[in-house]
Amino acid sequence: MKKITLVFLFSTFSLFAQNSDTSCDILLKINKLLQQEHFSPKPVNDSLSAYLFDELFDKLDPSRSIFLKSQVDTLSKKYRLNLDDLILKRNCSFVTAIKNEYRKALLRNRSIFEKLNHEALNFDIKDTIRFKQKDFDFHLQANNVEKALNKKIRYEVLSDVAEKSKNLDSLKLNFNSMSLNSKKDIIENELCKINFLLSDEKSFEDNVFNIFCNYFDPHTNYFSNDTKSSFVSTLSKEKLSLGLDVSLNEKNEIIVEEIDPNGPAFKTGKIKKGDQIIAVSNQKETLEVSCSSLESIATLMSSELNTNITLTIKRNSGKSFKVNIEKQVLKDQENTVYSFIIDKDIKIGYIKIPSFYTNFEGGNSKGCAQDVAKETLKLMKDNIKGLVLDLTDNGGGSMEEAVKLAGLFIDYGPISIVADNKRQLSVINDPYRGVIYKGPLGVIIINGNSASASEFCASIMQDYNRALLIGSTSLGKATMQTIVPLEKDDDQHFVKLTISKFYRITGKSHQAVGVIPDVQIPTIYQDIFQKESDFPTALKNESLNTRIRFTPYVTNTFIESLAEKSRERVAQSPFFNSIIALNSKIDTILKKSKFEIPMTLAAVFESQKSINDLSEEINNFKTDDLNLDVSNSEYNKSLLEMYPSLIEYNKMQLDNLKSNHYLNEAIAIIADYKTLKQNKTN
Repeated sequence: MKKITLVFLFSTFSLFAQNSDTSCDILLKINKLLQQEHFSPKPVNDSLSAYLFDELFDKLDPSRSIFLKSQVDTLSKKYRLNLDDLILKRNCSFVTAIKNEYRKALLRNRSIFEKLNHEALNFDIKDTIRFKQKDFDFHLQANNVEKALNKKIRYEVLSDVAEKSKNLDSLKLNFNSMSLNSKKDIIENELCKINFLLSDEKSFEDNVFNIFCNYFDPHTNYFSNDTKSSFVSTLSKEKLSLGLDVSLNEKNEIIVEEIDPNGPAFKTGKIKKGDQIIAVSNQKETLEVSCSSLESIATLMSSELNTNITLTIKRNSGKSFKVNIEKQVLKDQENTVYSFIIDKDIKIGYIKIPSFYTNFEGGNSKGCAQDVAKETLKLMKDNIKGLVLDLTDNGGGSMEEAVKLAGLFIDYGPISIVADNKRQLSVINDPYRGVIYKGPLGVIIINGNSASASEFCASIMQDYNRALLIGSTSLGKATMQTIVPLEKDDDQHFVKLTISKFYRITGKSHQAVGVIPDVQIPTIYQDIFQKESDFPTALKNESLNTRIRFTPYVTNTFIESLAEKSRERVAQSPFFNSIIALNSKIDTILKKSKFEIPMTLAAVFESQKSINDLSEEINNFKTDDLNLDVSNSEYNKSLLEMYPSLIEYNKMQLDNLKSNHYLNEAIAIIADYKTLKQNKTN
């Protein structure tokens, strides 16, 4: 055993002995690029130094269970306000110094966990554990580490056991045997995580590079070739894929959620829905799921550079087995525009736009805007009298596609103002004369996860009074990014950097404040969605003095009349009032600044129970059976006959819409529009 340990230490030491000059070279190249190209470059000074130092330690030790207070204090005095000077002097010895202290802390913890693995835990000690919602200081003392880690393991064992049953008496009766099994699994997992951190050759430097970029704004990031490939693949509806969807369960285990019957995973005949993925390999490296970061696993699985993936699968309590899968190009159903017709007195078209994907290989036939145009034409053939665009949970994507899409519904004129890093303003005009859909005012649904390109489109339609916006306030990102290599011909290091900021044609901006709907409708979790304003380095909101002329489709008074009727319905809706009550319960639990519970099975059980009960209430939260009359367009019906493999996914989409209260309110708004128009005519 000692021999294995020594071999492991020598094999991992290379991580902490790399030449720091390389780190400095990359940081200086990143800084040069950002100073030249970033929308709002910042000087490399004490402010950057403090941000880089603090964020790095938050990233390395978010739970404050690794570094000693004395380690952090010593490094802080030496580096916290000096990193800027050292970087500019090409002296990145601080990287090695912090790495070495990190290594010491990890090895110390590993030694303690190994010791605890052979000792009995005393659950009769009277103790409490405190949780804090906000950031907290480093407090770990050298003479208290073992006690702190012992307490950490005891709590995790209590928490794990408490999850095993809803019967507290049964848990108490079987606690001794259950706690031994839990302790074994938890400590093995802790050791696995530490060994992964010690052997990870890239993430430390990548963290430094990425935090340096984030200082300029939260959307400026450092990309390795792998992470760049993964990011770009998210902006496409057709990509190299394993052909399966995964999800995280309550234990952070990766579970196979769905398998595409046309994909390579299905064709192996070895993977089933519900299987647990316990390891992922690209033939060069293998990541154990239980002790690797989810980011590293996601990158390894999704990177288009990794065309062959081996998954280690565990089914129920059986033995694990390996499955090799060669990726193939598949259409990403979840990332693709689709449409339906709702028949309620009049036919209304519905188009879901999950993201603003594009075709990076060239040509214009595979982008989001083109697909929206196709779906709109299909719906128009069925004589729709109104149109709903759903941008909920649309995180953005290609701004070029967003410009094209806005142009489909705006006849002509300016649609946005863009400022570059020289503060030069340019007006973006509708690229197409005319519109694809000449029908009446529509409705756009947004929520707190609607971001960037989706906010861009929604704000244009709102300013032109081309659509009424309903839902909750969007994220608040009004900046554009591009991915560039660190240097010409560099195919290993990239930066996604913010190059411009866009404004509405009114001169206002939704940067850091979000696009505010005409009718606010509550959504579950809306108060805890992360917003642009939550990032400390987010660009500030500001307005322009502009005199751009444009002609709204209807008057503001008309829009306000529709909005007021909608607000009255929403206020009286039992469904939406239930969401408000549910959000209040969520806030009560998740927004506690700090709370303390005794370290007993009964106390942990009750604490877990309150959270599990709320989670169950959310999962079982049922919409009223609206039974909306939702159907496919005639054109899409014929497509389903040609491609029967799409029927199951189509049915799932259709069924989800039948009880969609946001869609139901959108339909009511379009009906109000028709009535108001008729009254005005009469």
